[in-house]
Amino acid sequence: MKKYPRIVFMGSPDFAVYSLEKLLEQKYPVVSVVTIPDKRAGRGQKIFEPAVKKYALIHKLTILQPERVRDASFLETLRNLQPDVIIVVAFRMLPKVVWSMPKLGTFNLHASLLPNYRGAAPIQWAIMNGEKETGVTTFLLDEHIDSGAILLQKKTLIDPEETFGSLYQRLAEMGADLVLKTLQGITEKSLQPQSQIIKENLKTAPKLFHQDGKIHWQAPVEDICNKIRGLNPYPGAWTQLTNESGKKMLFKIYRATYSYKLHSQPVGTIILKNKEMKIAIIGGYISIIEGQLEGRRRMQADELINGLQRKNSIVLDDEILDQSITEIFQ
Repeated sequence: MKKYPRIVFMGSPDFAVYSLEKLLEQKYPVVSVVTIPDKRAGRGQKIFEPAVKKYALIHKLTILQPERVRDASFLETLRNLQPDVIIVVAFRMLPKVVWSMPKLGTFNLHASLLPNYRGAAPIQWAIMNGEKETGVTTFLLDEHIDSGAILLQKKTLIDPEETFGSLYQRLAEMGADLVLKTLQGITEKSLQPQSQIIKENLKTAPKLFHQDGKIHWQAPVEDICNKIRGLNPYPGAWTQLTNESGKKMLFKIYRATYSYKLHSQPVGTIILKNKEMKIAIIGGYISIIEGQLEGRRRMQADELINGLQRKNSIVLDDEILDQSITEIFQ
């Protein structure tokens, strides 16, 4: 009778749920799920549970939510579980005392083709940088972030219209399959870990902050559209609108297309005409398909136009384009 390894699974967001679900489908013994503590957020300070915890509760799995993974009580509990392998998907950096504990090792699933795009936001940065290809990687943990020996990789093309949201789901599904193959290979001792080969111009994927989402309208058109795709559905690429009274309003753009056309309009000019919202850029236009005005819900272009046409002298991103003039055509 085949003996399955005892697994401790560590993860938090819905990206990790895909892998946990695959493990349970294949009847692997997940002896515990480790995830981040619940958090309070929003005006009402409502408690939010991580997606992995919600899934684990449905399947009656043992759940651990340590505040610190170095705490003696957590380490003792982990040792008592006697895991043969620890699988990590979208969790936090682990100390050696944790990842060195299981006899078959600890491996991580990462949503890029390592060594490129190490870091917290590999999917967003790959799209924003205009990559044509990405993938998923499983690797053994070591003392550094995303730097351990590679076990398996799988590649996929990035569609020119693909957003962070759609690629996120595809890579989560691909990653879940790779986790199963990696687990099988580790159990059978058929995998040969390969050290990551570091080349020049290594691309990284640091955590995204609000300022990373700002659209620079004098950038090449492909860069603008890649940023919009790479930050859809969250955190959203953004710019600012300023009304005649000088009040600034955040404007997020989620979907857009572009066209090349010579024109004499200042870069950043907003054109509202025939239910179409366009922004003049160097050598062409960005056409807004879906966006969100500050304090409002996401809207299609025609709804956005209705809202903007009630305002006067709206200027786009006055920090860059001091002389931009909004043209509103009835």
